[in-house]
Amino acid sequence: MLAKNCQEMDKKVLVVPPLKGYSVTVMSTLVQPIKPGRAGKRPRASANAAGTNAGVLTNRQRFLEACHCRPVDYPPVWLMRQAGRALPEYHALKQKHSFLELVRTPELATEVTLQPIRRFDFDAAILFSDILVAAEGLGQGYRFGDGEGIQMDFLIQSAADIERLEVEKVAERLQYMGQALRLIKSALGDRTALLGFAGSPWTLANFMIEGGGVRDYTKAKSLFYSDPKSFGRLMEKLTRAVTVCLQLQIDAGADAVQIFDSLGDGLSDGNFGAASARWMKQIVTALKGRVPIIVFARGAHGNWRELVETGAEVLGVDWNVRLSSVAESLPAKVAVQGNLEPFLLTTTPSQVAAETKRILTEMRHRPGHIFNLGHGVPPEAKVENIETLVNTVRGLR
Repeated sequence: MLAKNCQEMDKKVLVVPPLKGYSVTVMSTLVQPIKPGRAGKRPRASANAAGTNAGVLTNRQRFLEACHCRPVDYPPVWLMRQAGRALPEYHALKQKHSFLELVRTPELATEVTLQPIRRFDFDAAILFSDILVAAEGLGQGYRFGDGEGIQMDFLIQSAADIERLEVEKVAERLQYMGQALRLIKSALGDRTALLGFAGSPWTLANFMIEGGGVRDYTKAKSLFYSDPKSFGRLMEKLTRAVTVCLQLQIDAGADAVQIFDSLGDGLSDGNFGAASARWMKQIVTALKGRVPIIVFARGAHGNWRELVETGAEVLGVDWNVRLSSVAESLPAKVAVQGNLEPFLLTTTPSQVAAETKRILTEMRHRPGHIFNLGHGVPPEAKVENIETLVNTVRGLR
């Protein structure tokens, strides 16, 4: 756990030099951010691209309009795992603080969240956190072992373990998320959209039953088939916990939230609905349209109908399918997010630009496109490739 929630850190504060009006008060132990990069240079919008106000859309407005499938001047752009991973300023912080310190200390999470906004001026910032905070909120802590990946404090192995999970404690245990979001919201103002997120009940169940670093997750699937009662009890608790987690984030200022069903590809087309989609639908319904909800189910290509039926305003699409074909199969009221192959960020700017242009060209007549990767930014991504991606999205007409 943290050293008294960073109380041992130097309490002197400073205002980090912002990019284009951003400011945030952070702890003095943070590294100074570098000067703004070359990304984020936007051409003047044409008035007929998105109505008479197209030229004055803020990043936040552009993102929210796209979530509702309204025409915009160009697709909003942000990247999954944009906070951290590839940026040198993030690695400088990691030399001083563990991953969990960064997640659980509001000032540090704020700094990491804002780093890619300062560099690239993305249309949306996403809270720096982890999907396993929901498990932590339930009382099942996690940590990262040396060279062994994620380790859960205990594994869900019986009905008694399921009963140990404390839904009523989730909001209290995750207050640091709300504190971070309020700091980030204050820094962003109305210029940039702020995203919260959580793991899907199905994805969380897999980690909570088996831990991390597993080659093939099978135990949650076994529970689904062999003990429907226990599986249902676990999923009910996880669904309530994720709902509370997302409600907390919305209350703290999130403009939209994303549900990551990162292990959705482990289910057959015939069982995806019962094992995953139905529980995400309950979450979307419980949030009652407070903010747009994005559902990203990796590899669930045979289940677009079930995903539409969750009620999510936006569906994320991985890179293993043609985005334009998926968009054509969905109702016009459902926005799509994606789907550049993440590996391209490790190649060259020309390759990134070419594939980005292809996706944009194929999607140019479809309102409700949010440009993103088909999964998260890889650690080996090159800053110049991210810059090229952003500038290509904002420069192509």
